[in-house]
Amino acid sequence: MTLEELLEKEAIKELRVNYSYCYDGMMVDELVDLFTDDAICEFGPDFGGDWVGKEAIKTNFAMFTATEGVPFGILHAITNPMIRLIDDTTAHGRWYMHDLITMEGVEHPPIFYGIYDDVYKKVSGEWKFYRTRIDFLWPKRQVSSPRVF
Repeated sequence: MTLEELLEKEAIKELRVNYSYCYDGMMVDELVDLFTDDAICEFGPDFGGDWVGKEAIKTNFAMFTATEGVPFGILHAITNPMIRLIDDTTAHGRWYMHDLITMEGVEHPPIFYGIYDDVYKKVSGEWKFYRTRIDFLWPKRQVSSPRVF
């Protein structure tokens, strides 16, 4: 692996971390800025199906964060990044996701366990989400095959 490839992968890791921080902090405008204009969030029928384009993504993220209480009342912990650079402007990543409630009085803090399956595009020198999908593992199993390039 070259130094340049390592730096690209680190930039993609930072993108995914920023996603979690912005979502958990209810910073919807900042969250949506992490996506390409033609991005698609593939979150399945339980979450409204595919969210196509930034406006749909913003509307849906705003709706979901509004129902989740206070900023950082829910935390998306992401681990085990597997990032593959496809070419100079495209990459693929998979991450484990642990979604936890941090508010007092919650008997069962885990909400979801899953795997993010992402496609990233580099736009004007910056990595952004082009596609993101959650393969849910618990409490309801909804898993697709990993993307193949």
